[in-house]
Amino acid sequence: MNKVMLIGNVGKEPEVRYVDAGVCVASVRLATKERGYKLPNGGEVPDRTEWHNIILWRKLAEVVEKYVHTGDKLFIEGQIHTRTWDDKNGIKRSITEIWADSMEMLTPKSQEPTEGNNV
Repeated sequence: MNKVMLIGNVGKEPEVRYVDAGVCVASVRLATKERGYKLPNGGEVPDRTEWHNIILWRKLAEVVEKYVHTGDKLFIEGQIHTRTWDDKNGIKRSITEIWADSMEMLTPKSQEPTEGNNV
């Protein structure tokens, strides 16, 4: 089974493009953080941040385009995909991506001012 679940923060504004007959695809850089801790001998292991390349298609990508911004917290479920290619200099490159099957936005919406509660 190929299943990944991540909770993290968006590192930069998503990149959205339209391909093949108007299909929306979005790319998101997601940072997950593993908390550091103290060792029994008094030493410390620092926090560790891991960066993930998230790919979202169709309706999920359209939601990302409208509502997801730098710093937002997301829950992503998906699959690991690795692809390789030769760059323009003939050097073999590879990238590991998470192709999202579902996404949940965890950042609470800020309250918009309404008449009567403007400060």
